Amino acid sequence: MSAAGVGVLPAIRTELKGKVLWVHLQRPEVLNAINEEMIYGLAAALDRASEKDVRGVVIRGTGRAFCAGADLVQVPGEQVDTGKMVTTVNRVAAVVDRIAAFPKPVIAGINGITAAGGLEIALACDLVVAVEDARFADAHSNYGLLPGAGGSARLPRAVGTAMAKRLMFTGEFVLAEQLVATGFVTAVVPAERLDARLEELSRSLAVRSPRVLAAMKELANNSLDATLAEAREAESVALRAYLKTPDVHVGLAAFREGKRPEFED
Repeated sequence: MSAAGVGVLPAIRTELKGKVLWVHLQRPEVLNAINEEMIYGLAAALDRASEKDVRGVVIRGTGRAFCAGADLVQVPGEQVDTGKMVTTVNRVAAVVDRIAAFPKPVIAGINGITAAGGLEIALACDLVVAVEDARFADAHSNYGLLPGAGGSARLPRAVGTAMAKRLMFTGEFVLAEQLVATGFVTAVVPAERLDARLEELSRSLAVRSPRVLAAMKELANNSLDATLAEAREAESVALRAYLKTPDVHVGLAAFREGKRPEFED
């Protein structure tokens, strides 16, 4: 990052706005298709977002797409190196899994077409804000491919099994508005309001206790694979640990004084 708070990475541009790191996918000429530079750029951006002065992350596309998935043009057509494909998919999956488990809120700003690997990135984010004409598709089946970065695992959890099968089997696009009821898409806004809504939402999260949000995210993620009793026990353990932190006293003191709490990084 430069002293001005703006950094440039291959296929990625990062920008620190207050305590929120904005990560711009920057290959608009190919609908922000994922290549190796983008994979490494996203990993580097998450490294930057891990630092204490960052409270949250916004991932946003550039141009008319959020991300159209893997850059298949870079895959040779006649002699496909399946070993190399597996390696590349595993790298994408590692970054997507890291987004899903990242201990700070991650918001996807969906500015347009979102398909295949792009959908998998969005599925890994905690909140999804989309423009009115944004379209989502799984698209893997269109070219005889399978998802490899968690799409088949996260999509049913995000939109329900029936909608997930529709998206995976048909490869068809659906509008963002159709996915609001599923809970996957948090909000739909006019295109000219996207950045403003992302700023409002990310700033709102950035003033909250980082310890609380990290614990809530971990508990919610882990509850999907736990029984109710296991999830309740995990919550109890997390609460006992949290009660030993200074954030408890900061929050309660602010409540008594009628002020907004100011939590440390």
